[in-house]
Amino acid sequence: MRRDPYEILGVDRGADEAEIKKAFRRLARELHPDVNSSDPGAEEKFKEAAEAYEILSDRERRRTYDAFGHEGLRSGGFHSRAESAGGFQDIFEAIFGRSDPMFGDLFGFGGGGGPAAGDDIGARVEIELADVVTGARRQVEFDAVERCGHCHGNGAEPGTPIETCEACGGAGQVRQVSRTPFGQMVRAAPCPSCGGDGKVAATPCTACDGEGAVRERKTYEIDVPAGIENGQRIRISGAGDAGVGGGPAGDLYVRVEIAPDERFHREGTDLVTVLEVTATTAMLGASLPVPTVAGEVEVEVEPGSQHGDSIRIRGEGLPALGNARRRGDLHVAVKVITPVGLDEEQRELAERLEASLGPENAPGSAREGIFERVRRAFR
Repeated sequence: MRRDPYEILGVDRGADEAEIKKAFRRLARELHPDVNSSDPGAEEKFKEAAEAYEILSDRERRRTYDAFGHEGLRSGGFHSRAESAGGFQDIFEAIFGRSDPMFGDLFGFGGGGGPAAGDDIGARVEIELADVVTGARRQVEFDAVERCGHCHGNGAEPGTPIETCEACGGAGQVRQVSRTPFGQMVRAAPCPSCGGDGKVAATPCTACDGEGAVRERKTYEIDVPAGIENGQRIRISGAGDAGVGGGPAGDLYVRVEIAPDERFHREGTDLVTVLEVTATTAMLGASLPVPTVAGEVEVEVEPGSQHGDSIRIRGEGLPALGNARRRGDLHVAVKVITPVGLDEEQRELAERLEASLGPENAPGSAREGIFERVRRAFR
């Protein structure tokens, strides 16, 4: 019977991504054969931990497991890549890929202990449609990895030494020998215990558990430009996770979401709104208020207006991104409402009106011949 991935990694069900990653990293170091050569079952234990990480680090898989357990994952076609991998390092490559920054930054099999850029971070902010006209300034809150202020990023408790790594003897690398049909193959990889530095903290920092970094809640103020589209992202360089070994920080990408406004439909820089009028108003014409992003304006509904006619109000749309002076238009779609529930007097008036109408009262398109309408459509 398969064990619970939360139990395998030693995290609770409310653990966030950072806690899951940290727990797996700790297990990976404990189970590495160069550190734990006395346990012949370390590789199988690591495969189990790797599968648990595969499940809990993926949002959809984790949601499926929480709802339906391992059976739900099997039904959905999930198969752990760790099961088909060979040795310890092969498992890393199967799951993360050698080109994946997590492969090197987290587990020490990539670029060693050299500088590495921090991860990018995603966040979101919501604005109103009116903010698209003027632009807006908003505060964004997010979690980011920062260099530990207690140990200044070296992972050691202040006043304690940093010693030579016992796992690699200070070389920063470990060698693995595997047999192949073509003979023995020797592979060198950065030491997972020291990350390729060749040194480890004798007493890990109590503030960051020897990681040299901590996850903190940050607040950043961003400028949302006028004319931005729903779903577009704003990049804040260097506001992401702190780099490793002196590497640059990652970036912050803020997705801008525009709150729905039921009065308008957006088409690029143009806006469309609907004006409901009664059949008699459409026949007689009227001056009526319509909404704009900034307030209300009066429009003239011409006598004889038809259902689906459009009235254009120039310059009452949205600005173009990067050119706030150029604004689109507001298109007012006329929707003719037919009265219901007529009483005797109203019905009599409607019947008299109907009887009095002739061909001259039909809209222009109705008086046109079929061939003229076809020619006009294709023009």
